Amino acid sequence: MRPVTSPSAAAARFTGRPVTGERPLSGALTEVTLDDGRTVMVKRGDGTGAARAEAAGLRWLAAAGTVRVPVVHGDDGQWLVTDRVARGRETAGAADRFGRDLAALHAAGAPAFGAAPPGGPEDAYIGLAPMRNATESDWPRWYAEHRVLPYLRTAVDAGTLGAAEAADIERVCERLPGLAGPPEPPARLHGDLWSGNVLWGADGQVHLIDPAAHGGHRETDLAMLRLFGCPHLERILAAYDEAAPLADGWADRVGVHQLFPLLVHAVLFGRGYAEQALTVARAALRSAG
Repeated sequence: MRPVTSPSAAAARFTGRPVTGERPLSGALTEVTLDDGRTVMVKRGDGTGAARAEAAGLRWLAAAGTVRVPVVHGDDGQWLVTDRVARGRETAGAADRFGRDLAALHAAGAPAFGAAPPGGPEDAYIGLAPMRNATESDWPRWYAEHRVLPYLRTAVDAGTLGAAEAADIERVCERLPGLAGPPEPPARLHGDLWSGNVLWGADGQVHLIDPAAHGGHRETDLAMLRLFGCPHLERILAAYDEAAPLADGWADRVGVHQLFPLLVHAVLFGRGYAEQALTVARAALRSAG
């Protein structure tokens, strides 16, 4: 089989349909039209395994039969071809359904905290940042060692955070057993649930794209939704809580769960996010007394 060298060739190979046009959307993403009128999205991998991780994550989320995700037509590590989500309006009804579906996704579970999707690499990505899927049975220890501290060290090494500032976040990690709330089983997380990855479809339903899927604490997905905002967020959270009641005090733990995405963004985008991470860390320490 000849190597695939273009988005159109990748789309034709993985869908089995001739291509009638393509429209570049970014350096890595292209919208390709097939001869039957359908449109697919073609993402070019960068050799890091990110495309493979994304494909495995989409399949794992789809296997739960809950939230809507684009169908994966194929991937080979270099190219990923999925359906395109036709965009629609942000409605209260779609928000209610999304809240219930997200609760069901989380309840589908994972083998362990940090578990990668089946077929997914241990060394994965969240956005452009590396994310290692090492497993643990204890959430506070796993969250500290594999989600907070690696990005904290990178931020300190880059000069984005000072050593004295980092000590506050390290103290949160030390106190996580008392800050984490009641034990929860590993949930099947989207893992990068900011509003840009929440698409309101023309079919009246919410579709999720670009996961950094892994086994984690369900409150982490919800904390990221709140961190970056989402239309009808309170309806989503209310529907979620009705379908799968959250543990008492979950709203007070939002900042603890936001440390992970904030430090990822500090590594990728700099000091502003580092300052936000410090704010939520110090608030958590104050609440702990």
